[in-house]
Formats: sequence, C-alpha cells, structure tokens
Amino acid sequence: MQSARTIPPEEQAATLATPSPTTPHPPDAERRQLTVMFCDLVGSTSLSEQLDPEDLREVVRAYQQTCAEVIQRFDGHIAQLLGDGLLVYFGWPQAHDDDAQRAVQVGLGIIQAMATLNTRLPQVGPRRAVALQVRVGIHTGLVVVGEMGGRGHQEQLALGDTPNVAARIQGLAEPDAVLISAATHRLVQGYFTMAALGPQVLKGVAAPVSVYRVLGASAAQSRLDVAAATGLTPLVGREPEVALLLERWAQSKAGLGQVVLLSGEGGIGKSRLAEVLRQRVVSEGSLGIVLRCSPYHTNSALYPAIEHLQRALQFTRDDSPEEKLRKLEESLARTGVQVPSPSMGEGQGGGGTAASIPPIPTFPRQGGRDPQGEMVPLLADLLSVPLPDGRYPPVLLSPQQQRQRTLDALVAWLLAEVERQPVLAVWEDLHWADPSTLELLGLLIEQAPTARMLMLVTARPEFRPPWAPRSHLAQLTLGRLSCPQIETMVRQLTGNKALPAEVLTQVVAKTDGVPLFVEELVKMILESGLVWEEADRYALTGPLPPLAMPATLQDSLMARLDRMATARAVAQFGAVLGREFAYELIRGVVLMDEATVQHGLAQLVEAELLYQRGRPPQARYRFKHALIQEAAYQSLLKSTRQQYHQRVAQVLTGQFPEIIETQPELLAHHYTEAGLTEQAIPYWQRAGERSRARSADVEAVAHLTQGLAILQTLPNTPMRTQRELDMQLALGRALAVVKGFAAPETGQAYARARELCHQVGDSARLFAVLVGLREFYLNRGELHTARELAEACLSLAQRQHDPAPLMRAHFGLGSILYFLGELIPARTHLAQAIALYTPQQDRALIGQAPLGVPCFARAAGTLWRLGYPDQALARLNELLTLAQELTDAYNLARAGVYAAEVHHLRREWSAAQGQAEASLALSTAQAFVHWVGPGTFWRGWALAVQGQGEEGVVQMQQGLAARQATGNMVSRAEYLALLAEAEGRIGQTEAGLCRLAEALAAMAKTGSRYDEAELYRIKGKLLLQQAVPDEPKAEACFQQALVIARRQQAKSWELRAAVSLSRLWQQQGRRKEAHDLLAAIYGWFTEGFDTADLQEAKALLTELRTCFG
Repeated sequence: MQSARTIPPEEQAATLATPSPTTPHPPDAERRQLTVMFCDLVGSTSLSEQLDPEDLREVVRAYQQTCAEVIQRFDGHIAQLLGDGLLVYFGWPQAHDDDAQRAVQVGLGIIQAMATLNTRLPQVGPRRAVALQVRVGIHTGLVVVGEMGGRGHQEQLALGDTPNVAARIQGLAEPDAVLISAATHRLVQGYFTMAALGPQVLKGVAAPVSVYRVLGASAAQSRLDVAAATGLTPLVGREPEVALLLERWAQSKAGLGQVVLLSGEGGIGKSRLAEVLRQRVVSEGSLGIVLRCSPYHTNSALYPAIEHLQRALQFTRDDSPEEKLRKLEESLARTGVQVPSPSMGEGQGGGGTAASIPPIPTFPRQGGRDPQGEMVPLLADLLSVPLPDGRYPPVLLSPQQQRQRTLDALVAWLLAEVERQPVLAVWEDLHWADPSTLELLGLLIEQAPTARMLMLVTARPEFRPPWAPRSHLAQLTLGRLSCPQIETMVRQLTGNKALPAEVLTQVVAKTDGVPLFVEELVKMILESGLVWEEADRYALTGPLPPLAMPATLQDSLMARLDRMATARAVAQFGAVLGREFAYELIRGVVLMDEATVQHGLAQLVEAELLYQRGRPPQARYRFKHALIQEAAYQSLLKSTRQQYHQRVAQVLTGQFPEIIETQPELLAHHYTEAGLTEQAIPYWQRAGERSRARSADVEAVAHLTQGLAILQTLPNTPMRTQRELDMQLALGRALAVVKGFAAPETGQAYARARELCHQVGDSARLFAVLVGLREFYLNRGELHTARELAEACLSLAQRQHDPAPLMRAHFGLGSILYFLGELIPARTHLAQAIALYTPQQDRALIGQAPLGVPCFARAAGTLWRLGYPDQALARLNELLTLAQELTDAYNLARAGVYAAEVHHLRREWSAAQGQAEASLALSTAQAFVHWVGPGTFWRGWALAVQGQGEEGVVQMQQGLAARQATGNMVSRAEYLALLAEAEGRIGQTEAGLCRLAEALAAMAKTGSRYDEAELYRIKGKLLLQQAVPDEPKAEACFQQALVIARRQQAKSWELRAAVSLSRLWQQQGRRKEAHDLLAAIYGWFTEGFDTADLQEAKALLTELRTCFG
C-alpha cells in the first residue's frame, strides 16, 4: 500500500473503502448477519488544538492508513471514513466462517499498531510526542446492506440497529479498549479472554445491552480447542473411520509410514476425529503433534510450521530475542553436535536447561558447507529471531537456495522425533495452506514410507492435493451422520434427556447429519426458551415455530455462498423454489440466459452446495443442507422474495398446469409468500382436501391451518364465511385423526364451524359439525353433552329422510348409550346403523370419516357384554374384512385396536397381542397419535396375562399416559381397572387397589359405566389377594357387580361376577349356593361355549356338583 503521506485525502478515502479486485460484486441490497466495528480516535479535538493543521492532516492519514492495513489483513470492509472514526463491516461483501473473530482480532490489532505508530509521530511540544489511542466497539446482528444516497454520491451501507449499537458501545470504551456486545460474545467466546461489564443502557437502544471488554486472545486456536475447554461431545458414528486410522497407525509404527487425507465439509467432524486419534496415540506413549493452517495466513509462507516451532521451542511474548536464540541453540545442541562458537567476543546464549525442547537432528551437508553453521541462521531467520552481528557466518545463498535449504531444515526438524519414537503429525485445514507449506508437505510425503510416522492431513472438499498418488497415500471422506446417529448425538448434548418429538424431527431435518450443525442447533434450542427441563425430558413451553438458523452458523453458511459469485443469484432463486427443484422450473423463473443458469448450477454442484440427479433439461437439484437453502433465502430482501415467489407462481400456473392438481400446496405457498392472499387461499383449501383424501392428515392439518390463518386477513364477506366453514370442517376431521377426537384443537375447529353454520344457515354441513362435536364430547367423557348432540343429530337426520346421515345418527347415539351402560337401546341403534350402512353412503357425507369400522366395533363390544360372544366375533370379522377393503392406513390402525379389545373380552390373549402390535406399528409409522396409546396398552395387557407381568404393566402405563395425552377420558376407567388387575398379577396388590379407586372415580366423573360391573369384580379379586384377605368386602364387591350386570343385562359381566363369587363361596363351604348361582347364569347362554369364560364356568360347575353331589 502507498504511504499515507503521498496520497491526497479524497484518493486515500477511495483506496481504503474500495473492495479488492477479488471481492465479489455485491448485489443491490441483501439481508445478512453482519459484525460491525466502530473505531474512534481518542482526543481528536484536543489534538486538533495542539497540532498545526498540516501536521494534524499527516497524523490522521497515518492513523487511517495503519488501521486500513490491519483491517485488510483480516479481509474487513471499510464502509465509511468518518473523520477520526472508521465504520468497518465483517461479513460483507464477502462472508467468512469467523467474521466476528476477525473483527475482534482487528480491534486488538489496531490498538497494538497504534503503539508502533506512536513511535513515528511528531512532537506536540518540546517535551511530549503525539500518542494516539483508540476506542473500539463491536456488535453482530441482522442488517440490510446495499446502495444508499443520490445526486452523484452513493455508498454501500448497512441499515438496521447493528451499526448504531456498535457506535454506542464504542462510546463506552476506555482508551485502547475493545468492547463487544453479548451477540458478538456468543460467537467469539473461548477464542479470547474477556471481562463482563454487565448490562449497559445505550442511547437510542430500547433494551440494555450486555457488554464485554476483550483483554486478549486466548490459547485456543480452533473450534475444537474452544469446545475442549467445556468438554467435547463424545464421537458418534465414526467407528469405521477410527478403525481405518488405527490400522494405518499400526503400519506406521512398524516402519511403513502412511499419509491419510481426511476430507469433508466444514463441521463434519474432521478435527474431532483427528483429536480422537491423537489422544489414542498419546495414551500409548507416542508423540502426536498438530500443525494448523489459518484463514488469516493463507499468504504467510510456512505459517503452520513456524507456529508449531514457536510452540515446540516454548517461545513466549516476554522472551527477548536473546532468549529465543538461546532456546533454539540449546535444541540444536541436544542433538550432540557442537554449536559453532560465536565470534567478536559474544557469549553462547546463556545457560539453563532445555530438557523439554525437542532437538534438531544433524542437518545434511551440502556443497561442503558446515551444516550446523547454517542451521541456526536459517531457522532463526524463519522464526524472525535476529542474530547478533558476526555471531554466525552469513548465509551466502540466493533467495531460492535459502528457501530450499529452509524447507530441508524443516523436514529434518519434523522427522527428528521419528528416530526416537513413532509420530502422528496432524496437518489441519490444508484448504487454507500457503504454497510453501504444500511444498513442505510434498517433501515430507516423499520421505514418509521409511519413517515411523502417520501424517493425517485434513481439508475441505475444494482442496485438490498437488502431489501425485502414492501407494502409502489414502483418502478418507467423512459422510453425514444417519438419523439414529443424530438422535444419539442429541441425547448426549441434552444430558440424555429426550427432546419433544417434533423438535427432534426439525433438528434431524435441518442439520442433515452434520455434527457441528447438530451441536449448534441443539445448543440454540436449549438456550432459547423453546423448551423447559422436566425430570427426564424437555417439554415445549408453547407452540413450536420453525427453528431459526443459529447465529453461530450464519457466517460460515453465507461464506460458502459468497465464494460462488454469480452462482449465488441462482442459489437464491433455487432457495425460493424449495429444498429440491427441477431444472425446467428454475430455467423458467430465473431471468438469465440458459448458459448462465447452467454455469451457475454447475458451480453450485461443484462446490457441493447442490446435489444433481440427471442431466438438463431433465435434471433435478437438491440443496445439500437445509441450512444452506435457508441462508440463501434469508439473504434476500423481503420485497425481493415476494417478487421471486410471484414469478414462480406465475410460471407454475402458466407452464406447468398439472401442478394445480398434483401439488396445489406448492402454488399456495408461493402465492402466500408473494403476499397474494386471495390467490393463495383456494390452493391451501384444495391442498388440505387432497391430503385428506390420501389419508395424509398431518399434511392436511398444516395446509388448512395455514389457509385459515391468512383467510382472517380478508374482509368479512359471505363468501369468506362459507370458505372458512368448509375449511374448518375439513380441519376438524383431520385433527381428529392426527391429535384425536378429544384434543382441544379438534373441539375448537368444530365449535367454530358450528358458529359459521348458523351464520350462513347451512343445515347440510350443520349435521357434519354436530357429529364432530358429538365425537369430541364423547371421547372427552362428557357423555351427557354428547348424548344431547347425538339426539339432535338423529332428529335432524330423520327430517332429512336421507339414509346416510340417518345411519351416522343411529351409530352416534348407539355408541353413547353403549358407554353409558344402556346396552339394550345401544344394540338397537347400532343394529339400525348397520342395516343402513353401505360404503357409498358413508363416503357421501361431507367432512366425515368412514363409519363402518367403528360401527361394527361398537356392535361387537355391545353383543359380547349382552352375552353373545359368537355374534360379537362375527361382527369383528366383518370389521376386519371392511378395513381391508377400505385399505387406508387410518382404518387399518383403528381396526387393530378394536379387534384387540374384542379378543381381550373373549380372553384370546395371543390374537389380541397380534392385533395390537399391528395397529401400533402402523399408528407409529403414520403418526396416528390417537391410536398409539391404545395399541401400546393392549399389547401390554396381552403380555401381562401371558406371563410377562412386569413388562406388560410398564407398557400398559405408557399406553394409558399416551391415551390420556390426547384428551381421551371415555375409556379411562376401563384402562385403569385392567392395569389394576395386571398389577395384582405381579404382587402389587395395594397399588392395584389404589388404581381401582382412581378408576371408580373416573367412572363417576364421566358416567362411562359400560364396564362398571367388571370394576367391582376386579376390586373384589384384589381384596382377596391382600396379605390378609378381606372376604366380606370382596363378597360385597362381587354382589355389587352382579346387581349392576343384571340391571344392564350385561350377561357376560354377570357370568364373570358369578364365577368369582362362586369360588369365594366354595372356599367358605357354601357350595350349594355357589352352584345354584352359577348354574342360573350359565344356563342362560346359547352360544360361545368354546370361549374361556364359559369353559371356566362349566369346569367350576362340574367341580361344585362333585363336591356336594
């Protein structure tokens, strides 16, 4: 750079603020995360009073030039020169992985540079020289950066509160201090030592901002070093790679040196894997060294070797040149070769030991020169250690010869330890290596085959090795983690506490198996307040929004895009299209010529930002990572996004009309994001209805909810009301499938639909709405409200003289009577529903689910309780046949639960287990949460009665909890009673009795009395299982069960109660009474004699006759 003293002010400003030729041309305006540094000269007013204007001009120019040199070293962008202040951007126009770190390094570097500059500045007076000091403030945040101004004066400026906050923080700083905000602190924590100054009130900023003073750089040199300070996450899913590296290490120890290039994108875990290997090597007693390339030193020759030598020789900041030279000489002396005696009376560099400093081996003699005489001057020059005049003979080599001799010296130095012990040499981040370092590596690779050394070099995919393939070279590419591996890693990050399923789903989807992405996203989730910690899990604190991109990843993701220059615009259009898009579509929407589009796509594929399948024009593209897509999308201005989305929607409807039928949600999305609400809503409705027709109810809920949300922004008209009614009705049904009929959201949808029906006077839809509300209250156990709605449905259906609604009305009333324990009228209504049932009529009803499966299930349960077990089985078989014919997953899932329940009543354990497991597998895969709980419960019950009591009880408890989580209360008493009976089977009698009391309380609350008799019978059984059996209370329970069963005409419950009471009387010697009781009810039955209940009763009768006959 030219001297500040020879550049006119206007030319100097242009020089400082103009991007370098390699900087990509920025777009007109874009959104991005930016780290802004504001640097101000302290006491400039006082200085202007003390100095002649011409001298002041020179001082300010020198200050600006010095700052500019530091800024350019770290690739910052000087946005404005504000007299004695500088406004500097990091992250625009070119983003880097570490922009916040660069900003802090610049702040510290400017302060250090001022100290050097002050030694060259003029005197203020006879006794005092000019002493420049600066204040630095840094803040990171979202900005819109682009062209501002007019009338011939335009600047690229960042708008938003980020620059203002940085300026206000700068105003808080003491002279020669760097202050940063909490937002920047989060990005650089661990890389620097800092002191917290607490929350500060800043002028023009609404909330206090926490501020930190940067004291200096820490010892951490990489992200891995920072993570290690707080504890590294255990390595997950890299067992094959570790095994391969250990195999190569074994070969190296045997004298067959190896080189492995470990390749992979940023954050994939290269350094973590290398560290695992290094720790293993060190634990064996061998040497593991790490040499790191740096993004700040890509043009600094041999930087990794120099930095490593300085650490190995234990150089410190306080070391004088003489002390550094002594350490270097002592390291050479330990090789056993005498260091040449200094001339001109100089000493040999002091005494002391260097036991921990590795020796430098004998340097090969070349051209008859004394090799040790060259060694110290060469390495001292490399390490910037000055030599005293005359102490060593001058190195009489050309620059090229000296460079080659220096490389030879480094090879010798780095191979020195190989003679003493096996060595692992890790060379990190070769994509940032300078040419000289790559040449040094080439020399080492040539000598590796005969050395006890494993060289592990890491690089990103864009790195192309300059050396030729060799037999001892191998390349290992790290891939992404699988979904189970991501889940394992998440568990480790959360302390083995489960995240909510929907949160985990987003983590898996957004991180795409990149370990760094997983770590940062989970960390953000835990710190954001989205979840709160329970005993063994995390729970959501509210509705889950789409997870935002962590600030810690934004710079690195934008850096990948910024390197693409013109391809970035193609990436942004692709991001608008979605995670995956077709060539024909992006070609149609991007306003570029075809060659430019193809070139941009090829660049993105080459950089591994996109995957490509097929060749244009049939090619399809997919963003490698969801977060890359999000970074590209978020960089667009909101107004630009809307224009792009509108363009996409227009192209889709004009050139791809089949999308309207096959993917209406795609058009809905683009019209919504374009701000064209009226055009979007019909497509959201169509998408919801299409998803429901395909049993994709989760998607249907999403589409309909989105459509309803934007529908509210339109004026309230009759047309809007009618459309909302249709969408609410469809939403209610979809929610019933996804969350269960008892879910509050389901009730809210149907309640809103009822209001809308009254507004528009739509009696056809009113029936469907009343049916939905009836099922909502039924499942919640509010049976009396449900009965009123069911009777209203029947009345309405009878007036319509239409068999389809009449069928559904009879079913609804029959179901409620069934749960109320009014079994005879329940059977009548259910029989009428079945008589009217045809699949065609069933599907004719608006917004309602197929009726057949639950209708046959309720009839089967009613018939069994009334004493017709064979007729119940026949209805069950009809149910299963119908479910197979309907073929949709939802009906198959609920059919399995209903079948398990009927088999449970018939005491067919194995059949019940098989049906429950089939239903559970389907419900889990399809996210039918309403049926996951029952499937789990009935499987647990089957296990419990077949000898796996403890496991069965656990699963029953899980199923009960899952069932209750959906809001379902109508069958709670039944489930609790069966769980109590299972607990009694494994000796937990008291727990069972407590559970039974809870079941009776639930029954009293809901009025769900269809199994009331069985509850009392189970209670009697448990009373007899106590350590001291309570026979009087047990007998009272059995008698109560008989009374209830007879009142309900529930013959099967009556038979079970009679068997239990007869056994008790048998034990008490009352055999005749027992026989007469049991014989009366057994004689009533006309079918089901092969069922377990009737066979047990028959066997007991035979036994009783033998006893008293």
